[in-house]
Amino acid sequence: MAVKINSAFDGGNIECVDCASTENIRLQISRDAGGEFYQWFYFRMTGAANKFCHLKIENAGGSSYPRGWENYQVVVSHDKRNWYRSATEYRNGVLHFNITPPSDLSWFAYFTPYSLQQHDALISKISACNNVSLESLGTTLDGRSMDLLRIGNPNARLKIWSIARQHPGETMAQWWMEGLLERLTNNQDPVTREILKQAAFYVVPNMNPDGCFRGYLRTNACGANLNREWSNPSLEKSPEVFLVRQKMHETGVDFSLDVHGDEALPYNFIAGTEGVKSWSESRLHLQTRFKNNLQQLNPDFQTTVGYPVASAGTANYDICSSYVAEHFKCPAMTLEMPFKDTADTPDDKYGWSAGRSSALGRSFVDAIYSVLDAL
Repeated sequence: MAVKINSAFDGGNIECVDCASTENIRLQISRDAGGEFYQWFYFRMTGAANKFCHLKIENAGGSSYPRGWENYQVVVSHDKRNWYRSATEYRNGVLHFNITPPSDLSWFAYFTPYSLQQHDALISKISACNNVSLESLGTTLDGRSMDLLRIGNPNARLKIWSIARQHPGETMAQWWMEGLLERLTNNQDPVTREILKQAAFYVVPNMNPDGCFRGYLRTNACGANLNREWSNPSLEKSPEVFLVRQKMHETGVDFSLDVHGDEALPYNFIAGTEGVKSWSESRLHLQTRFKNNLQQLNPDFQTTVGYPVASAGTANYDICSSYVAEHFKCPAMTLEMPFKDTADTPDDKYGWSAGRSSALGRSFVDAIYSVLDAL
Protein backbone atom coordinates (compact mmCIF):
# COMPACT_ATOMS: atom_id res chain seq x y z
CA MET A 1 0.00 0.00 0.00
CA ALA A 2 1.41 3.40 -0.99
CA VAL A 3 1.84 6.07 1.65
CA LYS A 4 -0.49 9.04 1.23
CA ILE A 5 -0.51 12.44 2.95
CA ASN A 6 -3.74 14.43 3.16
CA SER A 7 -4.92 17.64 4.83
CA ALA A 8 -8.22 18.30 3.01
CA PHE A 9 -10.32 18.41 6.17
CA ASP A 10 -11.42 20.78 8.93
CA GLY A 11 -8.29 22.56 10.19
CA GLY A 12 -5.89 20.67 7.94
CA ASN A 13 -2.73 22.22 6.53
CA ILE A 14 0.17 20.61 4.67
CA GLU A 15 1.44 20.19 1.11
CA CYS A 16 3.08 16.91 0.16
CA VAL A 17 6.12 17.53 -2.02
CA ASP A 18 7.11 13.85 -2.27
CA CYS A 19 6.09 10.71 -0.37
CA ALA A 20 7.32 8.00 -2.77
CA SER A 21 9.77 6.79 -0.12
CA THR A 22 8.75 6.47 3.54
CA GLU A 23 12.34 7.31 4.48
CA ASN A 24 12.13 10.73 2.83
CA ILE A 25 8.62 12.22 3.10
CA ARG A 26 8.93 15.84 2.04
CA LEU A 27 6.34 18.35 3.22
CA GLN A 28 5.62 22.08 3.23
CA ILE A 29 3.20 24.21 5.28
CA SER A 30 0.73 26.33 3.30
CA ARG A 31 0.44 30.06 3.97
CA ASP A 32 -2.53 31.90 5.48
CA ALA A 33 -4.64 34.16 3.28
CA GLY A 34 -2.58 37.25 2.51
CA GLY A 35 0.62 35.20 2.46
CA GLU A 36 2.26 36.75 5.52
CA PHE A 37 1.86 33.96 8.07
CA TYR A 38 2.37 30.21 8.27
CA GLN A 39 3.30 27.79 11.05
CA TRP A 40 0.24 25.68 11.86
CA PHE A 41 0.20 22.19 10.34
CA TYR A 42 -2.22 19.31 10.68
CA PHE A 43 -2.37 16.27 8.41
CA ARG A 44 -2.99 12.54 8.21
CA MET A 45 -0.78 9.77 6.83
CA THR A 46 -2.11 6.45 5.56
CA GLY A 47 -0.50 3.23 4.37
CA ALA A 48 2.56 3.28 6.60
CA ALA A 49 1.77 0.65 9.24
CA ASN A 50 4.96 -0.80 10.76
CA LYS A 51 7.14 1.09 8.28
CA PHE A 52 9.93 3.41 9.37
CA CYS A 53 9.01 6.93 8.24
CA HIS A 54 11.19 10.01 8.16
CA LEU A 55 9.13 13.18 7.64
CA LYS A 56 10.54 16.61 6.85
CA ILE A 57 8.81 19.99 6.83
CA GLU A 58 11.17 21.70 4.45
CA ASN A 59 9.95 25.30 4.74
CA ALA A 60 9.96 25.44 8.55
CA GLY A 61 12.85 27.91 8.55
CA GLY A 62 10.81 30.51 6.66
CA SER A 63 7.79 30.25 8.95
CA SER A 64 6.41 33.12 10.99
CA TYR A 65 8.24 32.14 14.17
CA PRO A 66 11.25 29.90 13.41
CA ARG A 67 12.32 30.10 17.08
CA GLY A 68 9.18 28.13 17.78
CA TRP A 69 10.80 25.01 16.33
CA GLU A 70 13.67 25.04 18.83
CA ASN A 71 13.10 22.30 21.44
CA TYR A 72 9.70 21.63 19.89
CA GLN A 73 8.15 18.16 19.55
CA VAL A 74 5.42 17.28 17.05
CA VAL A 75 2.05 16.03 18.33
CA VAL A 76 0.93 12.61 17.06
CA SER A 77 -2.21 10.47 17.34
CA HIS A 78 -3.40 7.17 15.91
CA ASP A 79 -7.05 7.54 16.98
CA LYS A 80 -7.62 11.36 17.19
CA ARG A 81 -8.38 10.98 20.90
CA ASN A 82 -4.97 10.36 22.44
CA TRP A 83 -2.19 12.72 21.36
CA TYR A 84 1.44 12.40 22.42
CA ARG A 85 4.73 14.12 21.65
CA SER A 86 7.23 12.52 19.28
CA ALA A 87 10.96 13.23 19.07
CA THR A 88 11.61 16.10 16.66
CA GLU A 89 14.72 17.88 15.43
CA TYR A 90 15.06 21.29 13.81
CA ARG A 91 18.20 21.85 11.79
CA ASN A 92 19.17 24.01 8.82
CA GLY A 93 15.65 25.36 8.49
CA VAL A 94 14.02 21.91 8.24
CA LEU A 95 11.84 20.17 10.84
CA HIS A 96 12.57 16.41 11.03
CA PHE A 97 10.63 13.68 12.85
CA ASN A 98 10.64 9.88 12.67
CA ILE A 99 7.87 7.41 13.36
CA THR A 100 7.06 3.75 12.80
CA PRO A 101 3.24 3.84 12.96
CA PRO A 102 1.48 0.91 14.65
CA SER A 103 -1.46 1.22 12.23
CA ASP A 104 -2.28 2.45 8.74
CA LEU A 105 -3.64 5.82 9.91
CA SER A 106 -1.69 8.44 11.85
CA TRP A 107 -2.34 12.12 12.51
CA PHE A 108 0.25 14.86 13.02
CA ALA A 109 -0.26 18.42 14.24
CA TYR A 110 1.52 21.48 15.58
CA PHE A 111 -0.65 21.22 18.70
CA THR A 112 -3.64 19.04 19.61
CA PRO A 113 -6.34 20.18 17.16
CA TYR A 114 -9.70 21.65 18.13
CA SER A 115 -11.99 21.34 15.11
CA LEU A 116 -15.16 23.27 14.28
CA GLN A 117 -17.02 20.02 14.86
CA GLN A 118 -15.66 20.02 18.41
CA HIS A 119 -16.59 23.70 18.73
CA ASP A 120 -20.18 22.94 17.70
CA ALA A 121 -20.34 20.09 20.20
CA LEU A 122 -19.03 22.35 22.96
CA ILE A 123 -21.53 25.10 22.13
CA SER A 124 -24.39 22.58 22.11
CA LYS A 125 -23.34 21.09 25.44
CA ILE A 126 -22.80 24.36 27.27
CA SER A 127 -25.84 26.19 25.89
CA ALA A 128 -28.07 23.40 27.20
CA CYS A 129 -26.94 24.06 30.78
CA ASN A 130 -28.89 26.05 33.34
CA ASN A 131 -28.20 29.77 33.54
CA VAL A 132 -26.60 29.86 30.06
CA SER A 133 -27.67 31.89 27.05
CA LEU A 134 -26.33 31.44 23.49
CA GLU A 135 -26.35 34.34 21.05
CA SER A 136 -25.18 34.42 17.45
CA LEU A 137 -23.70 37.90 17.08
CA GLY A 138 -23.65 37.67 13.27
CA THR A 139 -21.64 35.88 10.63
CA THR A 140 -18.06 35.72 9.37
CA LEU A 141 -16.87 36.31 5.81
CA ASP A 142 -17.41 32.60 5.07
CA GLY A 143 -20.89 32.73 6.61
CA ARG A 144 -20.14 31.03 9.93
CA SER A 145 -21.80 32.02 13.19
CA MET A 146 -20.00 34.16 15.76
CA ASP A 147 -21.10 32.38 18.93
CA LEU A 148 -21.32 34.14 22.31
CA LEU A 149 -22.13 32.27 25.51
CA ARG A 150 -23.40 34.19 28.53
CA ILE A 151 -23.21 32.41 31.85
CA GLY A 152 -25.08 34.12 34.66
CA ASN A 153 -27.53 36.99 35.09
CA PRO A 154 -27.07 39.83 32.56
CA ASN A 155 -28.03 42.26 35.33
CA ALA A 156 -25.17 41.11 37.56
CA ARG A 157 -22.86 43.75 39.04
CA LEU A 158 -19.86 42.60 37.02
CA LYS A 159 -19.39 41.74 33.34
CA ILE A 160 -16.40 39.43 32.79
CA TRP A 161 -15.37 38.80 29.18
CA SER A 162 -13.08 36.11 27.80
CA ILE A 163 -12.30 35.40 24.15
CA ALA A 164 -10.06 32.83 22.45
CA ARG A 165 -8.60 31.86 19.07
CA GLN A 166 -8.30 35.25 17.47
CA HIS A 167 -5.34 33.37 16.01
CA PRO A 168 -6.86 30.09 14.79
CA GLY A 169 -3.71 27.97 15.00
CA GLU A 170 -3.53 28.56 18.77
CA THR A 171 -5.77 25.60 19.56
CA MET A 172 -4.67 25.41 23.19
CA ALA A 173 -6.80 28.53 23.69
CA GLN A 174 -10.01 26.65 22.93
CA TRP A 175 -8.98 23.71 25.08
CA TRP A 176 -8.55 26.34 27.84
CA MET A 177 -12.06 27.58 27.06
CA GLU A 178 -13.47 24.08 27.41
CA GLY A 179 -12.08 23.86 30.93
CA LEU A 180 -13.43 27.29 31.84
CA LEU A 181 -16.92 26.61 30.49
CA GLU A 182 -17.22 23.21 32.14
CA ARG A 183 -16.28 24.79 35.46
CA LEU A 184 -18.69 27.72 35.05
CA THR A 185 -21.61 25.38 34.30
CA ASN A 186 -20.99 23.05 37.24
CA ASN A 187 -23.84 23.98 39.57
CA GLN A 188 -22.28 21.90 42.36
CA ASP A 189 -19.07 23.95 42.36
CA PRO A 190 -19.17 26.33 45.35
CA VAL A 191 -16.72 28.84 43.82
CA THR A 192 -18.72 29.04 40.60
CA ARG A 193 -21.95 29.50 42.52
CA GLU A 194 -20.50 32.37 44.56
CA ILE A 195 -18.99 34.13 41.55
CA LEU A 196 -22.24 33.98 39.60
CA LYS A 197 -24.01 35.81 42.40
CA GLN A 198 -21.99 38.88 41.42
CA ALA A 199 -20.81 38.37 37.84
CA ALA A 200 -21.99 37.36 34.39
CA PHE A 201 -19.44 35.79 32.06
CA TYR A 202 -19.45 36.61 28.35
CA VAL A 203 -17.42 33.99 26.51
CA VAL A 204 -16.45 33.74 22.83
CA PRO A 205 -14.77 30.31 22.59
CA ASN A 206 -13.75 30.80 18.96
CA MET A 207 -13.14 34.28 17.52
CA ASN A 208 -11.97 33.02 14.13
CA PRO A 209 -13.97 30.01 12.85
CA ASP A 210 -13.06 30.70 9.21
CA GLY A 211 -9.32 30.66 9.88
CA CYS A 212 -9.74 27.54 12.01
CA PHE A 213 -11.50 25.62 9.26
CA ARG A 214 -9.00 26.78 6.64
CA GLY A 215 -6.02 25.63 8.73
CA TYR A 216 -4.49 29.08 9.21
CA LEU A 217 -2.09 30.22 11.90
CA ARG A 218 -3.13 33.84 12.49
CA THR A 219 -5.62 35.28 10.00
CA ASN A 220 -9.27 35.19 9.01
CA ALA A 221 -10.65 34.36 5.55
CA CYS A 222 -9.41 37.57 3.92
CA GLY A 223 -6.00 37.63 5.62
CA ALA A 224 -6.78 39.99 8.52
CA ASN A 225 -4.90 39.44 11.79
CA LEU A 226 -7.83 39.95 14.16
CA ASN A 227 -5.66 41.00 17.06
CA ARG A 228 -4.60 44.05 15.05
CA GLU A 229 -8.14 45.15 14.16
CA TRP A 230 -9.61 46.42 17.44
CA SER A 231 -9.25 50.17 16.85
CA ASN A 232 -11.17 50.16 13.59
CA PRO A 233 -12.78 46.83 12.67
CA SER A 234 -15.12 46.54 9.70
CA LEU A 235 -17.76 44.09 8.50
CA GLU A 236 -15.88 43.88 5.20
CA LYS A 237 -12.48 42.94 6.64
CA SER A 238 -12.86 41.88 10.28
CA PRO A 239 -16.52 41.17 11.11
CA GLU A 240 -15.43 38.90 13.96
CA VAL A 241 -13.93 41.82 15.91
CA PHE A 242 -16.61 44.27 14.78
CA LEU A 243 -19.42 42.08 16.15
CA VAL A 244 -17.72 41.17 19.43
CA ARG A 245 -16.59 44.73 20.09
CA GLN A 246 -20.12 45.97 19.40
CA LYS A 247 -21.50 43.55 21.99
CA MET A 248 -18.86 44.62 24.52
CA HIS A 249 -20.04 48.21 24.14
CA GLU A 250 -23.59 47.04 24.75
CA THR A 251 -22.82 45.10 27.93
CA GLY A 252 -19.81 46.92 29.35
CA VAL A 253 -16.64 45.18 30.52
CA ASP A 254 -15.26 44.96 34.07
CA PHE A 255 -12.55 42.37 33.40
CA SER A 256 -11.24 40.91 30.14
CA LEU A 257 -8.98 37.99 29.30
CA ASP A 258 -7.87 37.27 25.73
CA VAL A 259 -6.45 33.73 25.44
CA HIS A 260 -3.56 32.93 23.08
CA GLY A 261 -0.58 30.66 22.43
CA ASP A 262 3.06 31.69 22.04
CA GLU A 263 5.27 29.78 19.61
CA ALA A 264 8.66 30.51 21.16
CA LEU A 265 8.40 30.82 24.96
CA PRO A 266 7.99 27.58 26.96
CA TYR A 267 5.92 29.23 29.69
CA ASN A 268 2.38 30.19 30.66
CA PHE A 269 2.24 33.91 31.39
CA ILE A 270 0.08 37.02 31.44
CA ALA A 271 0.80 40.07 29.27
CA GLY A 272 -0.67 43.19 30.84
CA THR A 273 -1.67 46.59 29.49
CA GLU A 274 0.84 48.83 31.24
CA GLY A 275 1.22 50.96 28.10
CA VAL A 276 -2.34 52.34 28.03
CA LYS A 277 -2.98 55.98 28.95
CA SER A 278 -5.35 55.11 31.80
CA TRP A 279 -2.95 52.70 33.52
CA SER A 280 -2.97 53.17 37.28
CA GLU A 281 -1.45 51.86 40.49
CA SER A 282 -4.75 50.24 41.44
CA ARG A 283 -4.85 48.33 38.16
CA LEU A 284 -1.25 47.25 38.62
CA HIS A 285 -2.04 46.03 42.12
CA LEU A 286 -5.03 44.00 40.91
CA GLN A 287 -3.10 42.52 37.98
CA THR A 288 -0.20 41.51 40.24
CA ARG A 289 -2.57 40.00 42.77
CA PHE A 290 -4.43 38.06 40.05
CA LYS A 291 -1.21 36.66 38.57
CA ASN A 292 0.26 35.71 41.94
CA ASN A 293 -2.95 33.98 42.96
CA LEU A 294 -3.12 32.05 39.69
CA GLN A 295 0.46 30.90 40.21
CA GLN A 296 -0.48 29.58 43.64
CA LEU A 297 -3.55 27.84 42.24
CA ASN A 298 -1.84 26.17 39.28
CA PRO A 299 1.92 25.36 39.24
CA ASP A 300 1.90 25.38 35.42
CA PHE A 301 1.46 29.17 35.53
CA GLN A 302 4.38 31.44 36.38
CA THR A 303 5.09 35.17 36.73
CA THR A 304 8.84 35.43 36.06
CA VAL A 305 9.11 35.07 32.26
CA GLY A 306 6.94 36.87 29.71
CA TYR A 307 6.91 39.74 27.24
CA PRO A 308 8.72 43.00 28.03
CA VAL A 309 6.49 45.44 29.92
CA ALA A 310 5.35 48.29 27.69
CA SER A 311 6.39 51.82 28.61
CA ALA A 312 3.70 54.28 29.65
CA GLY A 313 1.74 55.70 26.73
CA THR A 314 3.08 53.24 24.12
CA ALA A 315 0.10 50.87 23.88
CA ASN A 316 -1.08 49.63 20.50
CA TYR A 317 -4.87 50.02 20.59
CA ASP A 318 -5.29 47.76 17.58
CA ILE A 319 -4.66 44.91 20.06
CA CYS A 320 -7.66 43.58 21.97
CA SER A 321 -6.43 43.89 25.55
CA SER A 322 -5.09 47.43 25.08
CA TYR A 323 -8.28 48.59 23.38
CA VAL A 324 -10.52 47.08 26.07
CA ALA A 325 -8.37 48.32 28.95
CA GLU A 326 -8.38 51.89 27.67
CA HIS A 327 -11.96 52.16 26.48
CA PHE A 328 -13.61 50.45 29.45
CA LYS A 329 -11.03 51.55 32.04
CA CYS A 330 -10.85 48.00 33.37
CA PRO A 331 -8.30 45.23 33.92
CA ALA A 332 -7.63 43.56 30.56
CA MET A 333 -4.98 40.90 30.11
CA THR A 334 -3.66 38.47 27.51
CA LEU A 335 -2.93 34.90 28.57
CA GLU A 336 -0.19 33.16 26.58
CA MET A 337 0.33 29.38 26.64
CA PRO A 338 3.16 27.44 24.95
CA PHE A 339 3.15 25.22 21.88
CA LYS A 340 6.12 23.44 23.48
CA ASP A 341 6.37 21.97 26.95
CA THR A 342 6.66 24.18 30.01
CA ALA A 343 10.28 24.67 31.06
CA ASP A 344 9.51 24.64 34.80
CA THR A 345 6.94 21.81 34.92
CA PRO A 346 7.74 19.51 31.99
CA ASP A 347 5.82 16.41 30.93
CA ASP A 348 8.04 14.20 28.77
CA LYS A 349 5.19 12.27 27.15
CA TYR A 350 2.59 14.94 26.47
CA GLY A 351 4.37 18.28 26.82
CA TRP A 352 2.02 21.23 27.15
CA SER A 353 -1.24 19.53 26.23
CA ALA A 354 -4.96 19.87 25.70
CA GLY A 355 -5.62 18.49 29.18
CA ARG A 356 -3.24 20.88 30.90
CA SER A 357 -4.71 23.80 28.94
CA SER A 358 -8.19 22.86 30.14
CA ALA A 359 -6.94 22.58 33.72
CA LEU A 360 -5.54 26.10 33.51
CA GLY A 361 -8.93 27.28 32.25
CA ARG A 362 -10.58 25.76 35.29
CA SER A 363 -8.05 27.49 37.55
CA PHE A 364 -9.06 30.86 36.07
CA VAL A 365 -12.36 30.62 37.95
CA ASP A 366 -10.57 30.44 41.30
CA ALA A 367 -8.22 33.28 40.29
CA ILE A 368 -11.17 35.54 39.40
CA TYR A 369 -12.86 34.65 42.66
CA SER A 370 -9.75 35.72 44.55
CA VAL A 371 -9.92 39.30 43.16
CA LEU A 372 -13.68 39.69 42.91
CA ASP A 373 -13.74 42.17 45.79
CA ALA A 374 -11.45 44.53 43.84
CA LEU A 375 -13.50 44.62 40.62
